[in-house]
Amino acid sequence: MSIGAVVDVIGALALPADTRVERRVPKKLLLEQGAPTAADKRQIQDGIDELIWVAALKPINIGVPAFRDDAREYLEIAVLTATLRDNAKASRLTELIHRAIPYPVVLVSADGGGQSLSLAHKRWSQGETGAVVIEEVRRTGPLRPDSPAAIDAAFLSSLALSGLHAGDLFALYQGWIDRVIALEAAAITGAFAIPETADRAAARREALAAHARLLRDIATMRAQAQRETQMNRRVELNVAIKRLEAEITRTLANL
Repeated sequence: MSIGAVVDVIGALALPADTRVERRVPKKLLLEQGAPTAADKRQIQDGIDELIWVAALKPINIGVPAFRDDAREYLEIAVLTATLRDNAKASRLTELIHRAIPYPVVLVSADGGGQSLSLAHKRWSQGETGAVVIEEVRRTGPLRPDSPAAIDAAFLSSLALSGLHAGDLFALYQGWIDRVIALEAAAITGAFAIPETADRAAARREALAAHARLLRDIATMRAQAQRETQMNRRVELNVAIKRLEAEITRTLANL
């Protein structure tokens, strides 16, 4: 599978021609910069078929200013594609690629299951001068741009660079992350909607985290209730489950 296999999501970004790099990234770079363990090195060697640096988004070629503060410096955004082999651990490889590249990365990964878009903010390391560390990786599920579901089609149509009205590269990158989060929310609500404000986006992120936590807690309590032999304790657990289910309903308002 080559770069042609992931061109659909890249095409949805609608990147200007003068941002294009189209250069193969050697695995050696990942092995040196993004593989902290022997197992990770094997994953890179065995799991990645091809890694391409597709584009470099800089103030000079997209007209969006750089960003600097005490936590991070965004001078450019790197757009990459990764073609993964069968049985590759896609989630771990995605994290390793984000770790290895010093710039914020827009990564499109492709395997037999479809295509996935991932992003992760980066900040200065507090323990190592000059080093950067990734924050939370946001990654879509498998996308099929050739025959997308309605929600996926809405997501893909929202990705065009010209549609992200950003004052700097950090805000631009956050705009793409907000769209990935909107897709996560749409999987629950059934409707894809881009947040209108930064506050709305933050509320949605908090609601998604709360929703996931509540689902985990409910699953744990249900398992406990099934094992419980004392009737009064089982009743207490079922009451607690009902309370958490009500909390889930309240979180939906912020999704």
